[in-house]
Amino acid sequence: MTISEYSPPPYSSENTEENKDYLSRLNTEQRNAIETTDGPLLVLAGAGTGKTRVLTTRFAHILLTGRAKPWQILAVTFTNKASREMRERVNAILGTETERLWLGTFHALCTRMLRQHPECAGLTHNFTILDTDDQLRLLRQVMEPWHIDTKRWPAPGLMGVIQRWKDRGLTPSAVTDAEDCDFAAGHARAIYAAYQTRLRELDACDFGDLMLHVTEMLRTHPEILAHYQRLFRYILVDEYQDTNTVQYLWLRLLARRQGEVSNICCVGDDDQSIYSWRGAEIANILRFEQDFPGAQVVRLERNYRSTRHILGAAAGLIAHNTERLGKTLRTGRDDNQPAAKVVVTGVEDSEIEALAICTEADSLHRQGHSLAEMAILVRAGFQTRAFEERLMQTGLPYRIIGGTRFYERAEIRDALAYLRLLHNPADNLAFERIINVPKRGIGPASLQKLHTASRSEQVPLFAGTEMMLSRGELKGKIAEHLNSFVSALLSTQSLLQREGHVQAAEYLLEASGYLDMWRNDRSPEAPGRLENLKELVRALTDFGTLGEFLEHIALVMEHDDKTASEAKLSLMTLHGAKGLEFDIVFLPGWEEGVFPSQRTLDDGGQKGLEEERRLAYVGITRARLHALIYHAGRRRTYTGWQPSMPSRFLDELPEEHVTRKNDGIPRQKSLRDESLFSQGVMNNGHRQGSFSAPSGGPSFQPGEQVTHPRFGNGIVLNVEHTHLEIVFENGQTKRLLSSFVKKI
Repeated sequence: MTISEYSPPPYSSENTEENKDYLSRLNTEQRNAIETTDGPLLVLAGAGTGKTRVLTTRFAHILLTGRAKPWQILAVTFTNKASREMRERVNAILGTETERLWLGTFHALCTRMLRQHPECAGLTHNFTILDTDDQLRLLRQVMEPWHIDTKRWPAPGLMGVIQRWKDRGLTPSAVTDAEDCDFAAGHARAIYAAYQTRLRELDACDFGDLMLHVTEMLRTHPEILAHYQRLFRYILVDEYQDTNTVQYLWLRLLARRQGEVSNICCVGDDDQSIYSWRGAEIANILRFEQDFPGAQVVRLERNYRSTRHILGAAAGLIAHNTERLGKTLRTGRDDNQPAAKVVVTGVEDSEIEALAICTEADSLHRQGHSLAEMAILVRAGFQTRAFEERLMQTGLPYRIIGGTRFYERAEIRDALAYLRLLHNPADNLAFERIINVPKRGIGPASLQKLHTASRSEQVPLFAGTEMMLSRGELKGKIAEHLNSFVSALLSTQSLLQREGHVQAAEYLLEASGYLDMWRNDRSPEAPGRLENLKELVRALTDFGTLGEFLEHIALVMEHDDKTASEAKLSLMTLHGAKGLEFDIVFLPGWEEGVFPSQRTLDDGGQKGLEEERRLAYVGITRARLHALIYHAGRRRTYTGWQPSMPSRFLDELPEEHVTRKNDGIPRQKSLRDESLFSQGVMNNGHRQGSFSAPSGGPSFQPGEQVTHPRFGNGIVLNVEHTHLEIVFENGQTKRLLSSFVKKI
C-alpha cells in the first residue's frame, strides 16, 4: 500500500469534543507558538517553559484543523524517548492512535529514507548498519596497506576523525586540505575514502553514513528532494540548538520548498547549547532568521519549574553571553510565595566541600526532603569520586546518572589491574585484563600459550612470561611487546620501594603505554578518561601504602546496593543533567580552571567560555526550590594542595538573588593545575619537578606534632625532602607527603 492509498482512522467528533480545550490550558506565548502554523517559526523555549507541550500540541493542532494528514508532518527529535513521549501525547490529544507518522530521531528517519532509495548511495534495500565493533574491525583492515603506527594513531582515534567529517557533511572528496588533519601520518583522508569504498562493497554503512548519504542524495537528486518537499507540508524540530552541520543541511534542504513558504518550526534554547564537543553548532539556531527570511520568533519565558530567585540568578548570569538571541525567564508560579535565594558557600578546601554537601543532604533528608529530589551536579566526571566515597561513609543511598560509579569505569578498572599486578605479581586475573591493553598483539592463542607454560612451571602468568622471554621461547613483535611490558613492571617495582606508591603508579601507567592510548584516542570521552586517571592517582595520596589503597577499593567495589527501591540522591555531570529537574541542587567546584573548565577555555577561547556559562545556566535552572553553589579555597591534586580562585561566574550572579556564606575565602591567583600527563619525564625513577614543596608551605622538624584528616594525630619521626615519616596514635607508621598534614 502506498502512502497516497493510506487513509487514517477519522478523528471522531466525540474524541475531538473531549479535547476541544487543548488550547485553553496554554499561556499566551505557548498558544501563539501553536497557532502560528504558516511560515517559518522559531520557538525560543527557556528552561521549564513547556517546550514539549508546545511541540506535541502543535503537531495535534495541525492534524485537528485539517492542515495536513499524519504522514505529511516530519517531526524530528534527538532521542527515542522523546519520540515515544511525543507520539503518546499526540495520541492523547487526538483520542486515537495515529499511524504512518514520520516521527523519530534524525538517524531513524534517515534510515527510513535510505531504505527507500538505497541505490543513490550504492547500496541495496537490505544494507547492513554496522555497530561500533564492526566499524573498528573494518577500519583496521583498511588501514593495513598504509602501515600506520597504531600505537601512535589507534583506529578509534581515526574513526573519531572520520565521524567528525561525516557530522560536518563532508564526503571524502569534500575534505579539503584546510579541513584535513595530520592524523595517521597525514593519510586520514585517503583512508576515509578507502573505508567508504569498502563499506559499499560490503553493502553496509555506519551510523554516520545514515545522515551523510541521505543529505548527499537530496543534494544530488532533485527529483527525490522535490518528492519529500511535497510530502512534508510541515516540519517540526526539537532541541534545534543541538543540531550539528549535517543535520542542519538535511533540514534546510527539506524545508526550502521552491516558490513556497517553508513551514518549518524549530523549538530550542540558545542558552542551553552545551554540546559543541560532540558537534553541535549554536550558529544553526542563531542564524535561523537568515536561513528562513520572514521567520517569526516566539519566546517562551514563563518558567513553571523554579522560584523567582533561581530564575533571576540564572538570567543575570546568562546575560553576560553575547552569542544569544535574548530572552528573560520569569516565574509562572505564585510569585507571592516565599522563596529561598541561591546560596553561594565558600569552603576551605575540596575535602571540606564534599563533607559539607553530603552533611547538608543528610540534614535535609532528616527534615523530610526526599533524596530522590536532590542532585549533586559536577562539571567533570572525575569529581564524583570524592562525593561517592563520602556518601558511602554517611550511608546515604545514591545513584550515578548518565555514567557508572567512579571505580567501575573501564579506564579505572584497567588502571587498578595494573596496580594490583604491581602489588601482587601473582594476580593472574589482573594480568589477563591488561596484558593486551593497550594492544600488544596478545590474542587468545598467545594467552593460551602463556597459560600452558605457566601451568607447566607451576608459576603465575607474569613469572611464566618472564621465563619464556628469558629462554627465547617468544619471537617477533609479541616478544618485543612483552619485553617492554615486563620491563615496565619490574622498573616500577623498584621505584615503588624507593619513592612510594604515588610516583610508582603514575610511572607504571605512563611506561605501560596506557596513558598514551587515551592521549591518542580522538573520541570525545578520552579527555574525561584522562582526568579520571589523574583523580585515581590523586586518591592514592590518601593512603600510606599501595596495599592499603587496594584494600580500600576492594571494599568500595564490594559495596552491595540492596536498596533498589529506595529513594536515592542523584550524582551526575552538568551535561547529563540537561532535561532533568530536582527540588534541591548542589553545584560544587565553581572555581577557575574547574568551572569554567581550563581545557575548554584553552581549546575554545571566548566561544568556550560562553558555552561554559550556558552550562552554569543549565545547572542553576535544574533546581525547583533550592540551588546551592560551592567553591573551595584550594583543591588537592596528586602533588598536593593547589590554591583556587572562585569562578568568574560567581561575580556575575545578581546580588539581589544570592546569599553568600563564608565568601571570604582568599581570592588567590588561580594556579593552572598542569596536566598530570604532560609534566617532566622520569629521570632515574624520579619525576623532575613534580614533588617540590608548595611555595610558602610549612617546614617540619622531627618531634613535631601533626594531624592528618584520615590517620589522626601523630609525631614526625623523620623528614626527607617533601616526605615525612610519622607515627600515629594508633601505632601505625606512615610515610606521607608533607602537604597532607598540618601542624598541631
